[in-house]
Amino acid sequence: MGRAGLNRKTALATLTLTLAAEAPDIDVLAAFRGRAFGWAHHRGFTHSFLGVPLVAAAVVGFVYLIWRWRGRKTKNPNLPPRWGLLFLYACLAGFSHILLDFTNNYGVRPFWPLSEKWYSWDIVFIFEPVIWALLILGLLVPLLFALIDQEIGAKRRGPRGRVAATLALLGMVGLWGLRDYEHRRAVHALESRTYNGADPIRVSAYPFRVNPFHWDGVVETHDFFALAPVDSFTPEVDPDGMLEIRYKPEETPVTLAAKKSYLGRIYLDWAQYPIAETEALPPPQGGYLIHFEDLRYQGIATGFVGERKNRPLSATVELDQYLRVVGDVYGIGKNQAVVPEPGPD
Repeated sequence: MGRAGLNRKTALATLTLTLAAEAPDIDVLAAFRGRAFGWAHHRGFTHSFLGVPLVAAAVVGFVYLIWRWRGRKTKNPNLPPRWGLLFLYACLAGFSHILLDFTNNYGVRPFWPLSEKWYSWDIVFIFEPVIWALLILGLLVPLLFALIDQEIGAKRRGPRGRVAATLALLGMVGLWGLRDYEHRRAVHALESRTYNGADPIRVSAYPFRVNPFHWDGVVETHDFFALAPVDSFTPEVDPDGMLEIRYKPEETPVTLAAKKSYLGRIYLDWAQYPIAETEALPPPQGGYLIHFEDLRYQGIATGFVGERKNRPLSATVELDQYLRVVGDVYGIGKNQAVVPEPGPD
């Protein structure tokens, strides 16, 4: 955004935009109080419409201190810093962070703390190589031309890279448009059929990296969930016969106790297709492990189907034989450590 033209309006624009675009992720520091606490506050206030102006003000204050420490010097003495405009730039960068996080299937809570509802567009994989390629080329191509200009002795005319940066941003928006269109086709294909004779109650399609026509479909019926890849180009559901049925586990006092725990409440607030499975622990220890999964991350297309320990963004609550919470288990497996249950924040 800086090279697309904003760096021509005020000094320190690129620095401010870069810091403000990354600043919302400072919420990762909440993990120092425990993994469950960090999960509860991830993409919270710093990723909200109310939080962005406060984060932006902190970033501009930090840039001001750097500017003063460097003796109020800038690369172009004829372009002084305009602090009000830099604050607006910092807000713009913060909102761009929310937008980028909104495009993937983890989601954001933009109205926090007024509402903790999660929103997600579900059109871009959480790490999308195509977007990275567009943005990196938008930065590197002007550098290549700068080297060529040096070789032939051409004079420099202001900041470089405006056209390349603009094209990179337009390419990213174009990719969003393509993926949104294909996403709608995938969702419609999932809605237009039955699954083992059952009609869908709700459906979702989640993105696959690089390929905009490949989606992970999740379908909820009255008794089970169905997982199936979707080819939105055709469009066709489960073209290779890989449909997986996950029956809804019976609700028991054990699962109810786990869902009322600190981690359970956090997980169910965030998950779109939660499923909780119970594992009884052998004596003399006794007790239970209740494994929480969100089926949007267990898709066939993304390759996560298989052993539970390999499934991402899963968590476990351990209960003793009296259904009291012992702690949270992360990275499900025989030798995983138990994290004591934290108190409410």
